Amino acid sequence: MSEQESFYKEYEVFSKRTETSDLTHKFSLVAPNSELALAMAQENFMRREPVADIWVVERKRIRSMNETEKATLKRLDNKDYRNTKGYGYLKQKWRKYEQKVLDEKEIMSWSGGDTT
Repeated sequence: MSEQESFYKEYEVFSKRTETSDLTHKFSLVAPNSELALAMAQENFMRREPVADIWVVERKRIRSMNETEKATLKRLDNKDYRNTKGYGYLKQKWRKYEQKVLDEKEIMSWSGGDTT
């Protein structure tokens, strides 16, 4: 390992636009330590966009899933009932229900009139 590779570390920078927004990965940078990496990230955001919070994480501290772990994320074929298909049909179904309930005889009965 060369001296330059051991001195500099790779960092990933995440930010939040507002206090309630999610963290978003923005970019990677190379710095000798986390304090300087945070200063570099702050300098970058001060010139570009407003942010509420900045996180700087050393890349080697981030753990990703290996291929075996990724395989556990695949869904079983018989779990389609868990996926929502949408509720677009409900408006039409409700309209049919209302039409059956509010027929002419019922409406006329409200005014005291007799339809027979």
